[in-house]
Amino acid sequence: MAEIDAFARQVWEEAKAFFEKSRKTTGAAGKQAYLHAALNLGFCAFEAHVNAIADDFLTLEDLTAHERSILAEQKVELENGQFRVSGSFQMYRLEDRLLFLCHRFSKKTPLDRTAAYWGNFKQALDLRNSLTHPKTPPPKVTEQSVERALQAILQLLDVVYQRIYNKKYPARKRGLESNVEL
Repeated sequence: MAEIDAFARQVWEEAKAFFEKSRKTTGAAGKQAYLHAALNLGFCAFEAHVNAIADDFLTLEDLTAHERSILAEQKVELENGQFRVSGSFQMYRLEDRLLFLCHRFSKKTPLDRTAAYWGNFKQALDLRNSLTHPKTPPPKVTEQSVERALQAILQLLDVVYQRIYNKKYPARKRGLESNVEL
């Protein structure tokens, strides 16, 4: 679906633009706001990319009901002795969907959870989760931690694209340089 791909790219550029803005901001409150926005939008973009990839495979005929359930994030029910996708929302953990996509549709090898890129992504996810679900003490979100998180997202997107599509993630060349001006 081209719409979700375009949206994923747009939100990724916005995340990078907020990060660039945080670097130019000297006030502590403004810097934190831009860093929080960059981190959250970075993960919004990542999840949109994962959804776009999942949508690419929903048209396949040979998927089981459980595979369709993971791709579409919908519940599986047993009806008249057969499994079917119900249409009701069923959330799956981001990492689980990603691992499934790469395991099921990889043209190379599945994701290596012992690789540095995976560890970097898990740290980024922990940072995002600490911001999204804060506890005491509040999360420490710094320019360096957000830069590492965005780099981890970019690196993992590139690995996923290479595994599934046998090509590099198109926006990897620009790194964290945005084409959006705030």
